[in-house]
Amino acid sequence: MILNASDLGWDESSGLEPLFPLDQLESSSPPELPALSVWGVALCVSGTLIAAENAIVVTTILATPSLRAPVFLLLASLGLADLLAGVALILHFLFQFCVRPSDWSELLTSGLLVTSLTASLCSLMGVALDRYLSLSQALTYGSSQSRHRAAILLLLVWVGACVIGAGPAMGWHCLQEQSSCSVARPLTRTYLSLLCGGFLVVVIVTLQLYAGICRVARRHAHAIATQRHFLPSNQPYASKNTSGKGFSRLILILSVFVGCWMPFSLWGLLGDASSPPLYTYATLVPAAGSSLLNPILYSLRNKDIRKVLLHACCPHRFSQNAHIHYPVDV
Repeated sequence: MILNASDLGWDESSGLEPLFPLDQLESSSPPELPALSVWGVALCVSGTLIAAENAIVVTTILATPSLRAPVFLLLASLGLADLLAGVALILHFLFQFCVRPSDWSELLTSGLLVTSLTASLCSLMGVALDRYLSLSQALTYGSSQSRHRAAILLLLVWVGACVIGAGPAMGWHCLQEQSSCSVARPLTRTYLSLLCGGFLVVVIVTLQLYAGICRVARRHAHAIATQRHFLPSNQPYASKNTSGKGFSRLILILSVFVGCWMPFSLWGLLGDASSPPLYTYATLVPAAGSSLLNPILYSLRNKDIRKVLLHACCPHRFSQNAHIHYPVDV
């Protein structure tokens, strides 16, 4: 996704380079490569960390036959989407500081970033949907029919994300008409508005799913508390501390989710091309930063994925054939 690099409101002293600088169309001489900046180094390092972290998650899930429940497929999709986001940041660094930027490089990096962010957000919604179904339909969770539905859902997510990401290359760009640019060049104002509007819809649906998860969890807690009076005194049951810990994790996930996605979604709808690019950075960085946090909040918190990773690091201490738990704690 590409920012306006016009001099309107741009503070050179901030040390930030435009995420995708404007082509110097008015100059007949070839543009010089910008000097490497702190922002450029941070961009490359963050992209490398995102790509490496999510590559580990995707490889772990795909290489382990026992990790084939619907939620693992969704986590693999989420990891793949975030992996592409890291690759997009690395490509941007190479195009900006190592290779002379061109129109095709802007369209490639912006399309790849749009595809990855769209697939990542939809995968997060899929994880919330899977978690809701695993609680409300615990008896049929993990069946072959559930895996088949999850595979179809992921196919639709990626086809839709690729179609949306192909928008800039198919003509939804403002490289020849600067007046139609949005806050993220070369995306047009109309294209970015539709994109951010869709992001907001996905965010709202995801929040509704998590609200449903809370309702189902409360019903389960109430049923356990009711049965407690009919159980022997030594019979284990879910404690309030366990329930409170689960809700604390849920609040953390929702806080990160809303904090990462809401700023850019709102700014893409309300901002215009004359806005300072620094504002776009302030809202786009959290959205890209979600790709760094997602593996920690979702995949690496999963006990079964951690067991596989620990077995790979210490095969003599951990058994890879450990029992896989369903539904999975996400």
